[in-house]
Amino acid sequence: MGELAALLGVTPVPQGGWERRAVLVAPGVRARAEDVERIRGVAGAEVRANGLLAVEVAVPGDLVVEVLGLPEGIRGEAGGAGWVDHPRTWENPGFVVRYAYARAAAVARWAAALGVPVATAEGSEGFQGELLDRAVERRVLRVLAEVFSRREKGEVGPAYLERLAGVYHDAFEGAAAVPRGDEAVSGVHVARVRMAAAVRWVLGEGMRGLGVVPPERI
Repeated sequence: MGELAALLGVTPVPQGGWERRAVLVAPGVRARAEDVERIRGVAGAEVRANGLLAVEVAVPGDLVVEVLGLPEGIRGEAGGAGWVDHPRTWENPGFVVRYAYARAAAVARWAAALGVPVATAEGSEGFQGELLDRAVERRVLRVLAEVFSRREKGEVGPAYLERLAGVYHDAFEGAAAVPRGDEAVSGVHVARVRMAAAVRWVLGEGMRGLGVVPPERI
């Protein structure tokens, strides 16, 4: 994302659903599509009739690497003070966001206990972003991809964090991040643990920016 933004002069934003194709768009840029296609991680690029440059991401899962490498410091929106922890129901957004963070934190603990390489900003052994290809995972990646432009604009607010929490809950429940039973550790577990780390990082930074302490356990 950083190399692409440097070439375009603007940080592109995700468009549409990412279940099949991961597309980023940027308005009014002068870069040629063929120059964009030379960037590592770009599957294709085109200038549309409306002037938008559309860029297809080759491996959406690789975005979690860039998320984990983002610098600390955020200009968040106001509004987090209205989040309450109780009642602990799915109708309470304050609980939903806190619980998503706690679930992502639990994944890191479970991964360490089971021998799944735990992600850090410096990387994790055996990570393959292309393994994050299930629909529930790609929806998480789609929302995560917004964080780059949102951080620049100070728009990492409650509504965004609630959306990220919602799609992460679906992924947590529908795509186990750590082995179950006698299942062996595989590359997909490494990838899902790293995605959980990226979600935790974004939720945690966003919550702290709104004056909310992220809970490690619920």
